[in-house]
Amino acid sequence: MASRGAPPAGLPAKVASVPPNQTLYVTNLPSSKIQKDDLRTALYMLFATHGPVLDVVALKTTKMRGQAHIVYRDVHTATQALRTLDGFEFFGREMKISYAKSKSNIVSKLDGTFRLPATSSAAQVEVTDLQQSIFGGPVTGQPAAAAAAHGLPSKPAGADHVMTDAGAPEGRGPKRPREEEEAEGQSEESDSDVAMEEDSDDE
Repeated sequence: MASRGAPPAGLPAKVASVPPNQTLYVTNLPSSKIQKDDLRTALYMLFATHGPVLDVVALKTTKMRGQAHIVYRDVHTATQALRTLDGFEFFGREMKISYAKSKSNIVSKLDGTFRLPATSSAAQVEVTDLQQSIFGGPVTGQPAAAAAAHGLPSKPAGADHVMTDAGAPEGRGPKRPREEEEAEGQSEESDSDVAMEEDSDDE
């Protein structure tokens, strides 16, 4: 495989430092003029002219306002779209497009390198002594052995039992034949659904 040389001289320094990948980072998008779903649809239609678009991520949060990520199936298509649409006027503003710094989750899932993010500190629960004294139970998700360690009684043996009469047909009530069900249904409908009388305004 041939090694890659220096990036072309025509590229800005910021673009040259990020290696080409399938995800494009688009900035300078209108944020107040258009709804999020409409923006995603318009971006999809514009960028899909260059090849198959896997995903369009356009958020309206304060951190991501006016930005989007466009994910293509391959690097060649993303490069073609970047060269063609960089500086393109989109809803009255010139888009600035570069390669994204990291691989998209969709691309990672497709190539088998996706890893779930590490659990955040908010997900790990710490039980204080006060909580332990008030509630007296183990932290949710701990095994039964931990429950016994906290002084909770274990489940008595044989507490779960199968109902013996549940499967026996003689334990159930009699089954009505279908003719009775239909006759009852028609009589109820005839009482509640009365035909309207026709009024003639022509008289």
